[in-house]
Amino acid sequence: MKLRKVRIRMFRNILDSTEVAIDERVTCLVGKNESGKSAFLHALWRINPARTKPEFVIQDHYPAWLEKRHRNERKNLEEVEPVEACLEWEPADVKAIEDKFGPGVVSAGAQMRLWKSYGNKLRWESGCSEQQAVKNFIAKNVIPTSKKTAYKQIMDFEALAAQLASDLEESKDSAEDHKLLANAQSALKTLLGNDGFDAAMWTLAEGRLPAFFYFAEYSKLPYSAKIRDVLEKPEGQLSDSEATVRALLRLGGTEKEYMLNPDYERRKRELENVANALTEDVNKYWSQNPELRVQPDITQRTERHPNGQQVVLDELKLRIWDNRHSLSLPFTDHSAGFQWFFSFLAAFSEYEYHDPPMIILLDEPAVGLHARAQADFLRFIEERLAKRCQVIYTTHSPFMVQPSKLERVRLVEDRGKEEGALVSSDVLTRDRDTLFPLQGALGYDLVQHLFVAENNLVVEGTSDYAYLKVISDYLASKARRCLDTKWSIVPVGGADLIPTFVALLGNHLKVTVLVDSRKDGVQRLQRMAKDGYLEKQRIILLGEVLNRKRADIEDLFEVDEYLELYNKAFGKAIKRADLQGNDPIVERIARHEGVSRYDHGRPADVLLRERETILTMLSEATLKRFEDLFERINRTLEV
Repeated sequence: MKLRKVRIRMFRNILDSTEVAIDERVTCLVGKNESGKSAFLHALWRINPARTKPEFVIQDHYPAWLEKRHRNERKNLEEVEPVEACLEWEPADVKAIEDKFGPGVVSAGAQMRLWKSYGNKLRWESGCSEQQAVKNFIAKNVIPTSKKTAYKQIMDFEALAAQLASDLEESKDSAEDHKLLANAQSALKTLLGNDGFDAAMWTLAEGRLPAFFYFAEYSKLPYSAKIRDVLEKPEGQLSDSEATVRALLRLGGTEKEYMLNPDYERRKRELENVANALTEDVNKYWSQNPELRVQPDITQRTERHPNGQQVVLDELKLRIWDNRHSLSLPFTDHSAGFQWFFSFLAAFSEYEYHDPPMIILLDEPAVGLHARAQADFLRFIEERLAKRCQVIYTTHSPFMVQPSKLERVRLVEDRGKEEGALVSSDVLTRDRDTLFPLQGALGYDLVQHLFVAENNLVVEGTSDYAYLKVISDYLASKARRCLDTKWSIVPVGGADLIPTFVALLGNHLKVTVLVDSRKDGVQRLQRMAKDGYLEKQRIILLGEVLNRKRADIEDLFEVDEYLELYNKAFGKAIKRADLQGNDPIVERIARHEGVSRYDHGRPADVLLRERETILTMLSEATLKRFEDLFERINRTLEV
């Protein structure tokens, strides 16, 4: 199964997160400290946790400022469901269901929903058709001809069981009918046992339901741990740190009898298995110092109990050998970032090949790492984790956001006691502090590209970037005219900043500028061309491309197509007939809405989020306009 949507309600500072779409590979929750990112993960984790067994506790998790009020209002807080998850049946799941209940009961892509209450009770809807399962059962099991009409009307297995019991009682005088009905009743018993359809489906689904693997700062490894305690303690009683130690001990195929074996050679071999497995991963994904080697060891310590009895305890000690400096140090003497990274490698190793694949929840991963090490961890997520598992992580670091994958980002913003924390995929708007990691990521990406990209296409803002990049990629996939791969698209944050950008870098880099046709901006750029800052041919006016006096990038779309984006973004229902005039469409919409300007980023965000659906619906006229623009831009490479 794949997790597709999540909704959190009444959990810590989240009153209603709204429905949050989950990417099929990686989802990144971005927000300020205390915005609600961790609360979102904590609530989701509890629906089906791996490693430890946390539960919902009203006193700890219900919004503190509402708990007393809601109790006074006689609300049963035990029945409040703080988490709702929507999962998608995949082809392998569908096959398992069809093997049991026959074809058509569920289709790939159909969704099941799970809820969990503060009473820690699960509720679910399978998304499967019991009526179709009944129909399949009747088709498979021979029913007496005289009874078939009645059975065609049956909608569920409860009614089917009642009908079979009734008909069986009535058919005592007909041996043949009695035998057929008895066989059908026996087959029904075999199919469902003593349960109904929902219970039988849950038995099938439960084993295919992904567990949630949560890892945070307090899950890190300690320097030492008592081996017997960790290996023998029930799973539900392990702390997060102890669970990580247990994963480390199991990493090399380590069993308790080997780790505690008095034979030195046997014990040493097991420790080397652990060291080799971890060292390989550390060297592959820790570029900060590739000269590190893991050195686990077991020591024995004598402890005297209050009754006077002496007990010998076997303890795991963890050291890291640094070949660069020819010394080893206790694990906890290394940087906080390295401790986190190493601990996660150990913890995840236990579940990497778990079937069904885990859903990984990472709370502020790599927060103690240098920017380049954070890039290493992003690579680790892409190459290692997301190959089998869905990953959801929180961050407030610009270096943990991938500018090329903004569709994966969900912004988390706490709007106070009235609204609580909200989670949104609207990445091109929100308050400045919440947006900072995205701006920082884009800025860092921009700086990286500016020093290596020879040809830069300068545009006003991120919405221009989104339209050009998404549609160019789509046209390229269809072997049609698109932007040359030599271009690096550079959004500078507004028309007023374009001349400054060109003045600073135009003499050092090849810069082509794409702008609307507003008189003041064009005149400034033309003066700069006259002064030698850039070639006049490298100033591209959208109005000229469209053979109009004035135009914006939004005018490349057919009016109805852009209105589709606008209406989805703002929840409106504007039609072409509502717009007056022939000026740029953004001005006509603003005039109709009675505002001077609206957020141009939100329609572009709709295209980012729903690109697969929207791109296939674009008209040939729209695609031709973008092709003409890209051809005009590409010609400036020859200037």
